[in-house]
Amino acid sequence: MPTPKDKRNYKHETALEKKRPGAFADRMERQRARRELDKKGVDRTGKDVSHKKALSRGGSNKDGYFLDTKKNNGSYARTKNHKPKSLYDTKG
Repeated sequence: MPTPKDKRNYKHETALEKKRPGAFADRMERQRARRELDKKGVDRTGKDVSHKKALSRGGSNKDGYFLDTKKNNGSYARTKNHKPKSLYDTKG
């Protein structure tokens, strides 16, 4: 993570995002969910829009979405192979 003194290379970040398959579509799906809640007049202050089935696992807005705290909507702890750690894994 860059320190506050470093300048972010936005062109590089955009290029990396475009390389990831489905990244753009997932971002648009999140944006549509946020706009839908805004249109309904829901106050999203301090909250995240959470999907019932994660977009990274093939979910969509059709599967449902709701407001959740930022803490609860965060990602899972991951193994070195980038898979979610089991809640019962004793190896850490």
